[in-house]
Amino acid sequence: MKPKYCLLFLLSFYILNCTLYIEAQATVRYVSKTGTSTPPYTSWQTAADSIQKCINLCIDGDTVYVDNGIYKENLIINTALFLIGLSTDSTIIDGTNLGNTTISINANVFIKNLNIYGKGDGIGDAVIRSNINDLQIRDARISKCAIGISSVDGSVILKSLFMKNVRTGISLLSASNFYSYLIDSCVFIMDNGNSHAINIGFAVKATATISNNLILFTGTQHINDIGIYCGLPKKVSIYNNLISGFGVNIYMDGIEDTAFIKQNVLAGSGAGILTDGISVANNVVLINNNIGVANYSAYNKFNYNIFWKNNRNFSTIIAYGDSDLIADPMFLKDTIANPQLDFDYHLQAFSPAIDKGDPNILDVDGSRSDIGMYGGPFGETYTYQDLAPLAPRNLSAVVDTNTILVKWNRNTEADISYYKVYRDTVSGFTIDSTKLVSSSADTFFIQPNPHINTRCVYKVTCVDNQNNESKPSLELVVNITSVSANDYPMTISDYVLYQNYPNPFNPSTKIGYQLKERAYVKLMVYDIKGELVSVLVNKEQNAGYYETEFNVGNGLPSVPNTPSIASGIYLYRIEVIGEGKIPVYTEMKKMILVK
Repeated sequence: MKPKYCLLFLLSFYILNCTLYIEAQATVRYVSKTGTSTPPYTSWQTAADSIQKCINLCIDGDTVYVDNGIYKENLIINTALFLIGLSTDSTIIDGTNLGNTTISINANVFIKNLNIYGKGDGIGDAVIRSNINDLQIRDARISKCAIGISSVDGSVILKSLFMKNVRTGISLLSASNFYSYLIDSCVFIMDNGNSHAINIGFAVKATATISNNLILFTGTQHINDIGIYCGLPKKVSIYNNLISGFGVNIYMDGIEDTAFIKQNVLAGSGAGILTDGISVANNVVLINNNIGVANYSAYNKFNYNIFWKNNRNFSTIIAYGDSDLIADPMFLKDTIANPQLDFDYHLQAFSPAIDKGDPNILDVDGSRSDIGMYGGPFGETYTYQDLAPLAPRNLSAVVDTNTILVKWNRNTEADISYYKVYRDTVSGFTIDSTKLVSSSADTFFIQPNPHINTRCVYKVTCVDNQNNESKPSLELVVNITSVSANDYPMTISDYVLYQNYPNPFNPSTKIGYQLKERAYVKLMVYDIKGELVSVLVNKEQNAGYYETEFNVGNGLPSVPNTPSIASGIYLYRIEVIGEGKIPVYTEMKKMILVK
C-alpha cells in the first residue's frame, strides 16, 4: 500500500474504530420528507421528517441516513454517530437565518454526502463546530457562513470538501494534546475580505498534512487574505496543492519543528510564501506573485523550485538554491486560477520542470520528481502533451530608405527552435510554403525596401524542436507609400488590448494595445466599484503597437489629490474612436494591485 493511502487508512481507522465507540446495539436510522416519522425511524417508510428528531434517539455508534431534500434546521449532536446524506448536491441542511451554528458537535462524529448552509450573514456564524472531539467529514459542500468548519482540541480528517462563500474555510485549534489534522482533496473558492482558507491557530503539539487541494481567492486582494495560515504547530506538511490569489498564499508563523512545502503551485499572490520559522520548500512553482518568497528566518532551505513572472522572487535574507530555476514552467493552460476551474497546471512535454525536482524525491512512476503540483510520490502519472508553441506576439515594423525591419517578442517555451516569416500582398492570406520568406532563430526579419508604392502583409509562426508549428501571429500590414521613414504609415490588422504585465503588480505595470488604424484612444483605470482612478492615454495615435505604464508608487498625477490607492482588483478599459467619431473598439480587463 502506498504511504499516502496508509496514512489515510490509519487515520480513518483511528477515528472510526478507536475514538468513535460503536456499541453492540448500534442502529441504522433514516430521515426523509416522505416517511411517516414514526420512532425509532428504522426504515425509509417510518423515517423521521427531521434530522434532529432522529439524532435525539441515537446511541453511540448509530448511523443516520438522510434522504434528498431541504432540511431547514440547526443540529446539536451529543452522540457518537455516522451522519450520511444520499447526495452532496441534493441532501441540504439549510441553516439560513437560523442560529449561529448549523451543526454543533459534542461527540466523535463522521459526516458524509451533505450540502450544508450557514446562517448566511457572515458575522460569527459557522456551519460546523466541534469541541474536544475527533471529527471526520468527507464529500460535503459548505457555504454561506463566516466559518466553514471549526474544531477545538480534536483530531480531524477533512476530505473532498467544496467550500464557497465563507470567510474562513477551516479553523483548527489545539493547545493541550498531540492532535493530527488531514485536509485532502478539497476545493476552496474564497472571495470575502480578510479570508483564511485554512487557519491552524495556536496548535503547539499538533501535526498537519494539507495535500491535493485547490485553494483560490477571487475577490479584491488584501494582505490579510491568506490561503494557509499556521501558527506555532509542531510540524506541517503542505504538498501537491494549487494556492492562488491571496495576499499571502502560505504563511508560516513560527514552527516548533519544520514546515515542509513541496510540490505546490503558488500563483497570483502578494507573497507566495511568508515564513517565520524553519521551512523547507522544494519542487514548488512560484508564478505571477508580487514576491515569490518573503522570509524572516535564516534557517530555511529552498531549492529545486521554479520562479516565473514574479515582481521579485525573494525578499529579505533568503537567496536562490543551487538548483532553483527562473523559467517558463510550460503549463498546459496557464490561465490565472478562477472559479470556473478552466486552468490546467499539468506540464507540457519538454517543460523545464520535468525530472528537475529534488533527486531525493521520486514521482509515482519512480523517476526523479517533477517540479509542480502533480509531481512527487503523491502526485499523478500522466502523459506529457507536446503542444505547439504559442503564436509570436507584438509584431512591429520599422521602415527606412533601404530596408523594412519586422520584429516580434521572443517566445518563452523551453523547446523553441526557430521562427518562420510569411509574406503576401493581401490581408487574411493563408500561410503555406509559397508565402515563406524566412526561417531563423532571430526575432526579426529584414527585407530590402522596394522603393515603390506597394503592400506587404506579414505573419510569423514559432517552431519547436519537435517541428510543432504555432498558429500564426496577428498579421502586420505595411503600406509603403514613400521611401521616407517619416512618411511611413504602418497599419495593423486588428485592435487588441493585452493583459497587463506583471499581474499582480506593485507599484507599476505595463499595459499594451494595438491599433488597426489611426484613431482617438482613451485608456482608463477604474476601481472595482466602477469609479475612475486614472486616465493613462487620451489622444489620437497612429496604427501600431503601444505600451503605457500604470504606476501607483508616487500617486496618480491624472487624478489630483490622490496620493495612493489600495490593494485590490482594478479594471482597465480602452475606447478607440475612429474616423467620423465612430467607436470602433472597446475592451476591458482586470488587474491586481498588491501592496
